[in-house]
Amino acid sequence: MKAGRAGLVAGGLVALLGFGVFWSATDGFTAFTAETARRAEILRSPRSLPAVALEDQDGRRFSLQDYRGRLLAVEFIYTRCTTICRSLGMAFRQVRERLPAQALGHEVALLSISFDAARDDPASLKAYGQAFGADGAHWRIARIHSPAEVAPLLAAFGVVVIPDGMGGFEHNAAIHLLGRDGKLTQISDIDQPVEFADRIASSL
Repeated sequence: MKAGRAGLVAGGLVALLGFGVFWSATDGFTAFTAETARRAEILRSPRSLPAVALEDQDGRRFSLQDYRGRLLAVEFIYTRCTTICRSLGMAFRQVRERLPAQALGHEVALLSISFDAARDDPASLKAYGQAFGADGAHWRIARIHSPAEVAPLLAAFGVVVIPDGMGGFEHNAAIHLLGRDGKLTQISDIDQPVEFADRIASSL
């Protein structure tokens, strides 16, 4: 009997320990994937971003820091992508159309960033933008100017890009929000552009 009770107690301790480890590893059961955990972490502690040089579809140089004082929605694409990037473009168009027109450019802006700087020249960026109605002012399409700065920026946003062996890339997709202080404050699914835009509108 004593041995049986000891076994039950030991089993209970193991289960309790396992519960604690699982609780900690899943952020209190709210994060069952690394992506969910990353998004929860960003909400709790907005992330600073590296200063990188960007070039838009009109050949203009700028940086993310130029948007400080405004909210900035950011997505990552490459212009030859015919699958998920098209969904991103359509989602961003919905965000733009949902936001108050008087706030665009003044209080909030949109930015699509290509991680394929070698092939996405300004002409390619402009064609991509025209396909989705990006005006080059309120919504710019840009590339990371220096190849050496691509990896640090993607890592800061949590964007994973893997060559697919056929000249394209596999990559995760999300809509990111930078606060007025220039920090990454929120990451949202691309199938929730209306909710994303409404959250921005409520904070203007």
